Amino acid sequence: MSKFDITKMNRRELIKLSMMCGAGMLLPGKLWAQQCSGFLDQTPQDIDIVTGLTPIEVFPTSPFIMSPFTDPLPIPSALLPGYRQPDGTLTPNAPDAWRVRTSAFGSNVVLPPSPLRGRQDAMGARPRTAGVPGPTVPDAGTHQLWTDGSGVSGTTNGINVPGFPLPNPNLYHIRLQVREHSYTSSQVQPITSGGLPVVPPSGIAGPQALPASTIYGFNGTFPGPRINAMYGQPNIVRFENDLDLNPLCLDRQDFGAPDWAFLTHLHNGHTPPESDGQPHHLTDNKGGYIPEQWVDNLYHNYPAGNDSAEKQSFLWFHDHRMHHTGPNVYKGMVGLYPIYDPVLDPGDETQRSGLGLPGRKRIDPADPTGQTFNVDYDIPMALYDCCLDDGVTQHQDFHNGLGELHPEWWGKLYHRHFPNHGFVGDIFTVNGTAFPVLNVFRRKYRFRFLGASVSRIYELMLMRGTPTAAPGTQGQYQLPDGQQCHRFTQIASEGGLLPKPITRDSFQIWPAKRREVVVDFTKYLDGTPTTPGDVLYLVDVLEMPDGRKPNFNIAGAALTYKVPLMKIVIGGAPPETDVSNVPQNLRPMPDLPKNKTSLPQRTFTLARSGTAGGETQWVINGLEFNPTTPLALPQRSGGGELWTVANGGGGWVHPMHMHMEEHTVLSRVGSTNPHPEDTGKEDVVALDPSESVQFFRRFRTFAGNYVAHCHNLAHEDHNMMFGWSILP
Repeated sequence: MSKFDITKMNRRELIKLSMMCGAGMLLPGKLWAQQCSGFLDQTPQDIDIVTGLTPIEVFPTSPFIMSPFTDPLPIPSALLPGYRQPDGTLTPNAPDAWRVRTSAFGSNVVLPPSPLRGRQDAMGARPRTAGVPGPTVPDAGTHQLWTDGSGVSGTTNGINVPGFPLPNPNLYHIRLQVREHSYTSSQVQPITSGGLPVVPPSGIAGPQALPASTIYGFNGTFPGPRINAMYGQPNIVRFENDLDLNPLCLDRQDFGAPDWAFLTHLHNGHTPPESDGQPHHLTDNKGGYIPEQWVDNLYHNYPAGNDSAEKQSFLWFHDHRMHHTGPNVYKGMVGLYPIYDPVLDPGDETQRSGLGLPGRKRIDPADPTGQTFNVDYDIPMALYDCCLDDGVTQHQDFHNGLGELHPEWWGKLYHRHFPNHGFVGDIFTVNGTAFPVLNVFRRKYRFRFLGASVSRIYELMLMRGTPTAAPGTQGQYQLPDGQQCHRFTQIASEGGLLPKPITRDSFQIWPAKRREVVVDFTKYLDGTPTTPGDVLYLVDVLEMPDGRKPNFNIAGAALTYKVPLMKIVIGGAPPETDVSNVPQNLRPMPDLPKNKTSLPQRTFTLARSGTAGGETQWVINGLEFNPTTPLALPQRSGGGELWTVANGGGGWVHPMHMHMEEHTVLSRVGSTNPHPEDTGKEDVVALDPSESVQFFRRFRTFAGNYVAHCHNLAHEDHNMMFGWSILP
């Protein structure tokens, strides 16, 4: 189809165009049909649409959930390896296993994962540089280090990588699919922003069922699959784009990457750039794999430098499509990746050679290799907030919309690609369910918390009290009489197990941050034993009215904001004896250089753009993100560098994420909050207003292009990101 310069059209012309589209719809950045011819949607034209209008930063008021704390907490099971048919059936040994729709080697051909040149993704081998012009780094489209140690970063090029060879990888298959998701089974009441009942656009008054929302999900679910990984056993995950297939003819609404592209990042393994899923490496297709394309991401599950002190424990994978990461993640592209250590943290408290942290491993009999396992009493929880359309809030920002209303989307997921503040919702979910219930035995549990929100920061506590309805407010319910009843024992942050556990009354979860805690449900804070039938709540006590920053709590001050996120019901004794333990020493930290002052030093300052509008709202060192120009060119070595990130404004907070290796915080200047987990490793720097943080990091094993960015995804999508490249 022919292209034309729609970006120069005025508002009247755009309205006229939308009226001429007939069955088509004018959606974010593209023009595409909402038809479903068979199961295949028409792929959108590659034309960018910019409205040129001032964004409307108004949130809808979501329908009020009338019966909270009735749906069980979804706990994803471990994904089984093997080729997956579009209907989800695993057929690893079928003749058509690993058939792809498109590739550099032809269409509709069988291409199993391979170390051969050009076999890492659908587009084949192509050159990459670290700048324009710049020194050459390993090509795209080819694995630079296979599990046997071969490749341009391995023995093929004369490099001896400690710890290699590794076993052959397990092969997983995940399809990006258009599906539906329901956040609650409760009846809901349409309300005004003041919390009063209102008749919705449908004209149906009173309590009613909430419609399901359209998502783009890994294997069509939200959260997506859970891969239980083990250090020393590599995995390959083939991510395949089936977003052009719409068998249910679902309305895609007006957000998500306009070209239906994806780019999956494992956050934050020690991963080569071709498998890291980030747009400084993948500049093709504006930084995304479009429908029919695929990529084989190789996760070595190998600690940086082959150093056990570098091992992590809870990763996640999410979309990283350039300029549309926030909408894609918000639309469902989230998956879980706990990673276990066969020595210290094997996922089984009965293995006495380990630390004995809570968990009982169960091998999945459906996997003939015996490598797929689930872990009882070890529960990941993805925290995510959202807004649901009220049908009377206008749709308009720099990407899409002309101020129109969408009454037909009442009760469905609503998103604005806010360039300024970020995005916060009024419904809070855990593992994709609003107000879930978790039933526990009287024993110790391991909870793995993930901040999967676009912008929201949480502060979690365990309380007893009585939930009270607060329709029209963020969270919809409060726990006004809530009193703390348990403490958390924090054992890990995003960098893995801490050197020593930390006893905490509460802790914060910033976007992309992970916090792992142990909770003993046999007794309360004062030592009183729990009894079967006791009820307590996981509570968020940090109010965040918009995406700028929360209203941070003052130590010792009374808490006035208490949103119950999840109900916890204590049952009886577990079916087996709890032999778990939290020892006083967990995982030692990696050694630091003795003479750090001689290391290369770099500073990156985060700021608002003073001149640019529209897309570029945020800059780093005064520059917007350019996927072809890196701001740092460190050499591949174990020597490392000192990096400083500075928050250039007092009105904002920034969770700044560094890809590739974990880092160690050395100092903070201008902190608002305590950061006790700085004793461990991390991959996201929580930058308080006007704060500056210096940390040490290394660059090992791989060469090529990576990024660093703010994980307030609205900031990242509006250019608060920079590329950097490791030179061979």
